[in-house]
Amino acid sequence: MYHEHPLRILKYSAKNIWLLIFPFIRGLRTYHFSKDFFYTWIQGAWKDLLVIGVIILFGLIRWFFSVIDVSEHEIIHRDGVFIRVTTHVPFANISCTTVENPVHLSAFGAKRLSCDTRAGILKTADLKMLVNESTCEAIIKHFPNVTEKNRAAEVKRPSWLSVLLFSVFFSSGFSGTVYVAMFFFKGGDIAHDIISVSLNTLTKETEKLTDRLLLKIPGAALAIGVFFMASWFVSFIVNLLRYAGFRIETDNKVMKVSYGIINRVEYRIRFSHVNYTDLRQNLVMKLMGAVSLNMSCAGYGAVKNRLPVLMPVKKEKDIGRGLEAMGIVGGVKNTYKARIAGAGSYLLIPIIAAVLILPIYNASKGLVVSFFPKLEELIHFAAVMAEIPLVWLIIVKTAALFTSGITFYDDSILIRCCKLNSFHTVVGDRRNVVKCEIEQNLFQKMSRRCAVSIWFGSEEYKRYKVKSLSEEDGLKIAETLGYDIKIGKKTGEA
Repeated sequence: MYHEHPLRILKYSAKNIWLLIFPFIRGLRTYHFSKDFFYTWIQGAWKDLLVIGVIILFGLIRWFFSVIDVSEHEIIHRDGVFIRVTTHVPFANISCTTVENPVHLSAFGAKRLSCDTRAGILKTADLKMLVNESTCEAIIKHFPNVTEKNRAAEVKRPSWLSVLLFSVFFSSGFSGTVYVAMFFFKGGDIAHDIISVSLNTLTKETEKLTDRLLLKIPGAALAIGVFFMASWFVSFIVNLLRYAGFRIETDNKVMKVSYGIINRVEYRIRFSHVNYTDLRQNLVMKLMGAVSLNMSCAGYGAVKNRLPVLMPVKKEKDIGRGLEAMGIVGGVKNTYKARIAGAGSYLLIPIIAAVLILPIYNASKGLVVSFFPKLEELIHFAAVMAEIPLVWLIIVKTAALFTSGITFYDDSILIRCCKLNSFHTVVGDRRNVVKCEIEQNLFQKMSRRCAVSIWFGSEEYKRYKVKSLSEEDGLKIAETLGYDIKIGKKTGEA
C-alpha cells in the first residue's frame, strides 16, 4: 500500500481555500484608521490561524485516505473520506503510462504518474497521481518496457536540427504569424502617410500637433507586428525546451518516448493500442521531402500544450525504418487516386475566392477613391494581402489533387489527404476503422465521382476525407473495409 507524495496535501487543501473568506471578513470588520488597529487585529489572529489549520487538516485527511494498491494484474486507487471511490485499472488495459519530472517537483523528489486506457471520450488520464520516486518505480515496473533483446536498432535518435525545425514549423503558426506581422508593419506605414498628407492639407497651424499624433500611428502598428513576432518567438523557445533531448526506443511490442529539459516526460506506449499514425506536412516540408510523425494513442500527448509527436522532423523516405511494428513502411503508392477530372472539388472554392478579390478591389477603389483619393494605396495593399493566402491555398490544393488517395497493404490502410494547409498521410490497422462514408453531390453523381471519409476509433473526433475518387473506387474501398454500401442508400457505419 502506498500514499501519494505529501505535496498532494496542498492540492487537497486548496479545495477548501474558500474558508479564508472568514479571516478576510474579520479583517474588514476590525480595520479602522487608528494606531490600535494592529493590536486589535493581532488579538484575534488565532482565529485566522485556526482557519488555516483547518484547511490544512482537511487536506491532510484527504491525503491520508488516498491510497494506492498494486497487485500483479492491476493498480487500485482508493480516494475519499465519507464517500469512497475505488478505481481499478488492469495493467493489460493500459495503453500509455506517462511519467513527468518537472524541475520544481524534482527538488521534493516528486513525480507525476498518469495511466490511460482506451476508455472514455475525453483526452483526460484515467488515473493521475503525484508520487515519490520509489512509488513510481514500484508501479511502472508492472508495465512492459523496451527489451534489449528485441530493440529496433534502426530507430535513430532525432538530431538537434530535427527538433529545431519542428519548433520552427509548429510554433503558433509560423507562416500566419509572419503574414500578420507584415500586414501591420506595411499597413502602419501606409496609414501614416495617408493621414499625414490629409491633415497637413487642412491647416499649417496644427502641424506640430499633427506630427505628434502621427508618430503614434506607425508606432502602434509596429508594436502589434512586433507582438505577433514575439509571441511566435516565445512559442518557438518553449517548444525547443519542451522537445529537446528527444529520444525514442522501440521493440516489437512497446515504444518508449522521452523529451524535455525543464520538464522531462517519459511515455511507454503499447503498439497494439495505437489507433493510427499521422505523417504531417506543410507545403514547404512537402517540397523538402520532410515529415513530422504524430500518433493517436490514448494518453500520448494528452498533457496540456503538448503535441502527440513521435518523430519531430524526418526525411519521408526514411520514415519506416524501425517502425514496421506500427505498420509504417516506406515507398507505398496510392492504389485509389484522386481523379484529375474532379479538380473542382479541390480548387473551385479557393479559385472563386481569389478571382472575386479583383472585382471587389475595383469596386472598392472606384467607390472609395472618388471620395477619398488618398486611400487608393491602402486599398491596393489590402487587396494584395488578401490575395496572398488564397494563391497559397490554390498551390496547396493543387498539390493535394495529385497526391491524395487511399491504399491497402497487409492489414493496414493508408490515407493521403489535405486539411486546410496541411497534408496528412494516415496509417492505421483497417480493424481500427469505425466508420466509412461515401459522399456525392449532384454533379459528382452525374460524373460518377465521390468523396470517401474514414473515421478511426479514438478519444477524439477525427475524420480523414479524400475527394474526387471514382464511384467504383469508393465502393471497393468500403468493401475492403467490410462495409456493404450501396450508392443512393444510407451510409454504412460500425
